[in-house]
This record gives sequence, C-alpha cells and structure tokens, in this order.
Amino acid sequence: MVPKSQLSWLRSTLRLRDLSYALCLLTYAFGPQIPAHAQGAQPVRLIVPYAAGGPIDITARALAERVKDTLGTVIIENRPGAGGNLGADAVAKASPNGFTIGIAATATHAVNPWLYGKMPYNPVRDFEPITQMLRVPNVLVMNAETAQRLRINTLAELVAYAKANPGRLNYGSGGNGSAGHLAGEMFKQRAGIFAVHIPYNGGNPAQLALLSGQVDFNFDNLATAAPNIRSGKLKALAVTTLSVSPALPGVPPVADTYAGFAIDTWWGLVAPAGTPRETVDKLNRVFTAALAAPETKARFANLMAEPVPSSPEAFGNFMRSELAKYEPLVKASGARVD
Repeated sequence: MVPKSQLSWLRSTLRLRDLSYALCLLTYAFGPQIPAHAQGAQPVRLIVPYAAGGPIDITARALAERVKDTLGTVIIENRPGAGGNLGADAVAKASPNGFTIGIAATATHAVNPWLYGKMPYNPVRDFEPITQMLRVPNVLVMNAETAQRLRINTLAELVAYAKANPGRLNYGSGGNGSAGHLAGEMFKQRAGIFAVHIPYNGGNPAQLALLSGQVDFNFDNLATAAPNIRSGKLKALAVTTLSVSPALPGVPPVADTYAGFAIDTWWGLVAPAGTPRETVDKLNRVFTAALAAPETKARFANLMAEPVPSSPEAFGNFMRSELAKYEPLVKASGARVD
C-alpha cells in the first residue's frame, strides 16, 4: 500500500506535468514560431536568373554549400531568360515564407526596368533586400597591338586620340543595353568624345572581336578580361570602380579622371516582398557571415569578385541608387526591348 504522503506527491507531479504539457500546446499554437528552415525541415530554394556555369551561378552554389550547416539544404534553381527577368519574376511571385530567395543583379534590378517595354515585376516594391553579395569591376581594355600602334598607354591618351580623330575609334559590347554598352555611353558623355558602338551577341563574341582587332576598345568584365590582360593580349587602361581594384593594383579608376564614374557588375540576395523581417534578418546574418569568411574571399578572388556583405537597408538603398543611375544611361543609349 502506497503511503498517503507519496500519493499526494504523485498527484501533484501529474498535475504539474499536465499543466506543462498544456502550456507547450498553447505556445506551439499561438506563440512565435522558429523558421522551419532553421531546423532543416524544408530546403531553401535559391533562384538564379541565369544559366548554370557563369560567375553568378558559381558563387551562389559556393554560398549554398557554406550555409548548409545553419540553414540546411539550399537548392539552386536556374531560371534564365529575358535578361534575367524570368528568374527575378519567379522570386517576386513566390510565397514570402523564407523558403524561396533569389539573386538580384545589375541587369534585373537596375538596367532591365528601363530597357524593357514591359516588366513583369517592380524592382523595388516586389522584393525584400537581404544582402549584397559580390561586385566585379569592369575594365576599359584595348587590343594591345592597337594601343601600341596608336601610342595609347593611358586613359588620357585614349581621350586625346578620340578628340583628335572623331569617329575613328569603335568599341564592342555584349549587346545593346549590356553593361559594356552603357559603360561606353557613360564614358563618351563624360569625356566628350564620339566612338562607334558595335553590339555583339554576348560578351564572348565581343571579346573575340577585340582580340582580333575588329574593335579598338571594350568595357569588359574583369573576370573575363583578366587572363588576356595577364598574357599581354589586352592592355588595361582603367577600371570602373570608384577606387583601385585589388585585382589590378596598378590600373587607375576612370573616376580619378571623371569623378563619380562607377559601373560595376554586382549581385545580391533578395526575398519576395512581405517576407517577415525576422526571417530576413536571420538570412542576412547567415549569408553575411559566409561572405566574410576568409575561405570565401579566397575562393571568390579567383573570379575577380569582391565580397561586399551589407545590411538589408544598405543593399536596398544601393539598388535604388543603381536604378536611378541607369535610367538616363539607358535612355541616352537608345536601347530598347519590347
């Protein structure tokens, strides 16, 4: 037979357990929930609006690998098409629950809204910025043999030659409205020169045209141009970052001559509008930590890409400033996609 004192203790313990269980149920039903992806219950989908194998895709996959211990599985989904608009639109229209995020890039959030007659998304209202990821400088390069023949070794000498020989120089780009085209237009405006723009169907054909001497200069992505700069086939005259690029320490910025000149290739992470702020903040902490890791910096240095982690507010402000910067450039270029 159980003594009365033990029986009383047992009844009290059971009542406390019942109360504790009830409180747990109430907390689960009405209390704040831990994002499911923090528990690895559901994979995060990261939409890349470009084809697999390019710099943006490579860096997205590298970051996905680095954050898997914190977020769980991050699945890369490539959605190329319409200059990146298809993938960006998929992010904009996804459920804002933190399980779908995507890449915002120069084209999708700064250039395309002025280039395309109809846009499926609003680059400001339809997204929650998470963090800027990377930037890659563009570089003003000449065919080395052309530069030697024309005795052009500096940006000032290129401008002087163009002014003395109006219309004699031409430059190539990856197409109307591309970063190389718009950088060329900005350069012509600021320098007060005229050079003929020759658009190609992509950055690689434009570089091949420069290497063969069909065009005189290009504004090329540094990651693409670097091997030919190192080999001596291309001569780098200036970079398009506001300050000297660590990847080309001896090459001055265009901004040293024309203040404020800056056209970088950049990309970052965004979520659909309406994603809870606590979820955005968590994603920001995880991805900025990954971007700041020495191993990440070393890996991306091979792509000439500089990690630039930021707060959601800073990235949002940056994207709005880029959107405003490209409006007059696209309109002045006359490029249009309907």
